[in-house]
Order: sequence, then C-alpha cells, then structure tokens
Amino acid sequence: MKNKASLPAEAGVNTRLAHIGHDPFSYHGFVNPPVVHASTVLFPDCQAMEKREQKYLYGTRGTPTTDALCEALDALEGSAGTILVPSGLAAISVPFLAYLSTGDHALIVDSVYAPCRQFCDTVLKRLGVEIEYYDPEIGAGIETLIKANTKLVHTEAPGSNTMEMQDIPAISEAAHRHGCVVTMDNTWATPLFFRPLDFGVDVSIHATTKYPSGHSDIVMGSVSANAAHWPQLKETALSMGICGSPDDSYQILRGLRSMGVRLDHHQRSALAIAQWLEGRDDVSRVLHPALPSFPGHEIWKRDFKGASGVFSFVLKVDEAGRFKAKAHALLDALSLFGLGYSWGGYESLAVPVNLSDRTIRTAPTDGPVIRLQIGLEDVADLKKDLEAGFAAAAAV
Repeated sequence: MKNKASLPAEAGVNTRLAHIGHDPFSYHGFVNPPVVHASTVLFPDCQAMEKREQKYLYGTRGTPTTDALCEALDALEGSAGTILVPSGLAAISVPFLAYLSTGDHALIVDSVYAPCRQFCDTVLKRLGVEIEYYDPEIGAGIETLIKANTKLVHTEAPGSNTMEMQDIPAISEAAHRHGCVVTMDNTWATPLFFRPLDFGVDVSIHATTKYPSGHSDIVMGSVSANAAHWPQLKETALSMGICGSPDDSYQILRGLRSMGVRLDHHQRSALAIAQWLEGRDDVSRVLHPALPSFPGHEIWKRDFKGASGVFSFVLKVDEAGRFKAKAHALLDALSLFGLGYSWGGYESLAVPVNLSDRTIRTAPTDGPVIRLQIGLEDVADLKKDLEAGFAAAAAV
C-alpha cells in the first residue's frame, strides 16, 4: 500500500491485517518493519536527555519494532494503548497489579485460565487482595457480589476448557455502576471475532502466543486498554520493567498478516469436528459455543463474529473410576493430534482437562473432559485419528 492513511474505514478484516502496524515509507519503503535491537538509546545533548525530547529513550520503553505491533493491536482492538509482555500469564498479572491494591476485592470468573487462578491465590492474596470466584453465567447478577472495596471484575469468554459463555455487556454495566475495572481474557476469539472494548470491557488481554503467532514458536502477551485505563496500565508496565522483545514482536506482527485466513480454516474445521462428535454415541456432550445445543450459544451468536479452533467434549464413561483410564487410552492412541499444552498453532492438539481447582463449575460427572485444538490439517484425516482414539478407549 502506497499510503497507510488511505486504508478505507470499511476495508475487510484481511485487508486491514495486511496493512496495519507499519508504514513502509516510514522506513525507506521496506514492506516489513526493521527488527531494532536496543537497550541504550543515545541523546544528542544533555538538554534532550533532561527534557526527553526524542521518541525513544531506552529499549524497555519501546522500539520501532514493538511500536509497530502495538499500533496494529490498537487498530484491531480500538484501544488507546497496548503493552507487550513476555507471556499470556504476564498479560493477566500486570493489569491485576496495575489496578489492585492491599485491601481491595476482586471478582474472578470460576472458569478462568488455571494459571490465573494460581496467581490470584498466591501472589494477590499474599499482597492482601481479597479474591472471590463467581459463576460464569451470573450475568447482571454479579452486582450482588460487588462490595464497597471491589475494584476489579475479571472475565473470560468462552471459559477455559469448559467454554462457558459470559454476558459481557451486562457484567460490564453492573461493574461500572460501582466503579470497577473490567478486564477480559479474549485469547480464544481474538479481536477478529470479539472486540471487548466495544462491549464495555476496559482492558483486553491476549496470549499472543496463540493465534496471532500461529506457529507454536513464540511465548508473548498483550494488554490493550481504553483511554480511561491506559495511563495506569502503561505506568505499571514501565515501573515493573515489563516489555516484549523486538524479535518476538516482529514474528507476531508477521503472524497477524495471515491470522484472518488461518482463523477461517480453524473455525470451519473445528465446527465440522464438533458436529461430527455430537453425533457419536461414545460422546456425552460437546462443549462448543457455536453449536445450537450449547447452553451459551445465544450469547455467542449475539455478541461474537466467529469461533476459533478450540473446544472440548465429554467422553461418555459409565463408571467414574474409569474416567482417567478411558481418557488416557483415547489420547495415547492419537497420532495426528499432539499431546501438548497451548493452542493456536498450525497443528492439532488434544489434552485431558483437569478441573480440580474449580469451586463453582466443578467437573462433569458423566465423563472426562478432553480439549481439542483443531489445527490446519484436513478434517477427514483428523476424524480418522479420533476414530482410532475412540476405538482404543472402548477397548479399556
């Protein structure tokens, strides 16, 4: 594109992804931004150093490479500013530390990403923050849980592993009536399928490790805030010395260019597999928000523009004592599906789900939960692989 400013406001998502985040003519016409490695940045004189009269001051405060990624994410999120952090968990913990202090009360959704719960139950509690978990389907009823010292409400939709949907607009409206900050882990949907700030959320959190990267080779996170909450987020990140590396930023920016195309494939393939699983006698339930049978489907249909490639299913097992054996047999028999954590890459993954940390939405009693990440492989091949897994489970 000759002029980044000429990108039409109504441009399609893939057109935007191809052009946001870097103006080639700001750097000699090169299509991709330079990877600027930096710690020290030189000043021309003492006055410039004292008054900080130049854009870049030190490596932790940004480089042209990290700025390019932040600008792209702001364009996708509609945010006032974005920070880059070394991991998805850091993308949760930094805003929590930015907006919570000793004596505060925080409401955390019970279907939250497990390492988030670990951070809350250890670091935040040790710092004197009161943590309370709430039902993901509480909606506007969350107002009954808000106390005089409640400062933050954390959401995640769909919920980790069991995919519960949340009524984000209702929760945000109730929280804002009491002056609470609303944060959301939006890693599953990405800004392409859901823009949290458009639905009342103040701070949007992503593990860019997942779909923005897309190739299972980077660990990184991002946090994007609206205008009211951006200054405090930025100040906290700078005070803590938290930043993303230029190499990872370049790779994430590169991944963004194809994210729309990849997500379209992930979505179609995952829905095809979910529908196929729903028709099997050896599957008790399929936990996928885009299925009409799923309890939170109407909220997903109302608010979201699409579904990514991650969902779960409950394997039908008659005896609770055989849950683990059946699940392990199925998973160990898979060959195309890798057995590994994370998701969002090109390869399919499958993992047994541990819900022992839940306090409200506890583990189902009709069978073990297995989470699938549907990659870019052909659906027919993935079905054959799962068929082998079901056969192995039936033999146990």
